[in-house]
Amino acid sequence: MRIRRTALAAAGLGLALVLAACGQNAAAPSAPAEESAAPAGGAKVGVILPETESSARWEGFDKPLLEEAMRAEGLDADIQNALGDEQKFSTLADSMIASGVKVLVIASISSESGSAVAAKAKAQGIPTIDYDRLNLGGSSDYYVSFDNEKVGELQGQGLVQALDAKGTPNPSIIEIEGAPTDNNATLFYNGQQRVLGPKYQSGEYRLVQSQQIEDWDNQIGGTTFEQILTGNGGQVDGVVAANDGLAGAIITVLAKYGLNGQVPVTGQDATPDGLQAILRGDQYMTVYKPIVQEAEAAAKLAAALANGDTAAADALATDTVADPQGNREVKSVLLEPQLITRENVKTVVDEGAVPASDICVADTAAACQELGIATS
Repeated sequence: MRIRRTALAAAGLGLALVLAACGQNAAAPSAPAEESAAPAGGAKVGVILPETESSARWEGFDKPLLEEAMRAEGLDADIQNALGDEQKFSTLADSMIASGVKVLVIASISSESGSAVAAKAKAQGIPTIDYDRLNLGGSSDYYVSFDNEKVGELQGQGLVQALDAKGTPNPSIIEIEGAPTDNNATLFYNGQQRVLGPKYQSGEYRLVQSQQIEDWDNQIGGTTFEQILTGNGGQVDGVVAANDGLAGAIITVLAKYGLNGQVPVTGQDATPDGLQAILRGDQYMTVYKPIVQEAEAAAKLAAALANGDTAAADALATDTVADPQGNREVKSVLLEPQLITRENVKTVVDEGAVPASDICVADTAAACQELGIATS
């Protein structure tokens, strides 16, 4: 069955703030190597990842999983990271196209840069796959991601679940959203509003402010949250944080005001830092997106396209996503995200996504023991 999903352009999540102070950035992985360790011999595939600062996922999860998945499909993958630099993103694409890649897989920094790269590849007869982020107005042949509106719904549901458990009347909510240039951030927001919007409209919940954060920058996210919090008299009952990196910055601010552990905070990506925060009681939930599934789907699509087998690629991409800017339907693989709270953190470990040793540290050891998360 083909499922039609609509990707809407971002609009008005809140007024921009002038930021002067520095927030606390979440832990980031070490800088990536310039070359991947993919074996030679198979069809060459270029993969460009966007950055390292906003989330640990790109280097800690996607890169090694893509390397493994591409290798399993017999592909020679050149996987590099643009480090948040759109010029570097374009330069990497030019180099890969010139080197003769058969397929280009792009997780773009913005729709504009991603669309420009896809157009260059198309002009050379190279098929492109939008990975994780759909490039609005672009020309990529396929899209592989999770159901991102569902991700936002899970964040909304998690917050409601936490507030119901606390029994807070007329709770005040601050929303710290992702980058305005990232279509996924718009989809997360749309999904959240399916759950939270009716509560704001009825007066059951009170929205203090919803603010997008340029470049998913954790430091800016923390600073912005603190400004909104102090502007609301230092009071908040729940926080929507669009991913675990932003959640970590928000929790640092909450701790400064003695509110950490008292205010439910959402997240996304099931990063080690996010899972530790959940075990400590500082973060209520995250969204687990089994990135191994995303990497494997991208590799299978790339293998089919490298072999010129569009029928095999179409058999994999059985969903569609609407790109309203490009007035087109994009053949897609959309995967199912999972809601993770303290009670099922073990799921992420049991599925091999995160080693127990990465989350069972000194201040979470007791929680790990209680939940049956073994480090050996």
